[in-house]
Amino acid sequence: MGKYNLTALRVRQIAVAQQSAGKLRQTPKWLDIMHDVPPTEVLVRNRPQQHQLVRQRLKTVPGASRPQAVFEVQEKRIKPKKASRMFQPVEIKYEEDQLRKEFFRDHPWELARPRVLVEKSGKDFERYNWSRLQQRGKHLDGESVVQRQLWLLNNVPDMTKSAAYDIARREFYRLRLQEDIERRVAAEEAEATGAVFGPTRLQIGMDLENKEYERWKEWAKLQAQLSDQRMAAFLGAPEVQAAEEQETSLDDDATEKVAVAA
Repeated sequence: MGKYNLTALRVRQIAVAQQSAGKLRQTPKWLDIMHDVPPTEVLVRNRPQQHQLVRQRLKTVPGASRPQAVFEVQEKRIKPKKASRMFQPVEIKYEEDQLRKEFFRDHPWELARPRVLVEKSGKDFERYNWSRLQQRGKHLDGESVVQRQLWLLNNVPDMTKSAAYDIARREFYRLRLQEDIERRVAAEEAEATGAVFGPTRLQIGMDLENKEYERWKEWAKLQAQLSDQRMAAFLGAPEVQAAEEQETSLDDDATEKVAVAA
């Protein structure tokens, strides 16, 4: 462990000694404050507080006329930590984290959609009512599904996690389909009134793919020619070699015919 370094605790004493010795021309402004509020002298560090994951559920209790809210505390696994990490802040986890992870694992392309991160007042979430999926002033995205699923878990009696996910996902698909239909109808109406749109993303992608394919064909032809040239330099010209083999075979045939005639 080594020796304790108490220099920070004695900073006021050192400043007073330097002032009395005439080393300081002006009294520090924090000198009296440190006299009134001295630094702590506790040398024992406490471990950070362990945060618990609390979940709210609405369950039907036997003998009760209405469903009651039940708070469940999920026990965290205590993992052995190294001595250097013992006093690090504990990671704070929420129930939405797991719901968000499952949704974007099933819908990875939702992360590619543009999202608006700027809020008007910083408290826009207070105006949202997640009893329905679509909210005024908020674009439909994966976070809407997560909040809708969490609302179902907290407010619908005996709701399971998978059932809430299916309900929120079904509403999300229906609204996404409605947006696609509205976008397609708007484009058709604009074209009917004379609007001209540029190439679509699919057409742009196909053009880029065709250009890359043509470039690859030119490169492949060049590589094939270079390979043939290297092979010819190693074995000799294939045309000359084939002609020599043909002449040799003709000479052998003529010699055999002369021998037979004799």
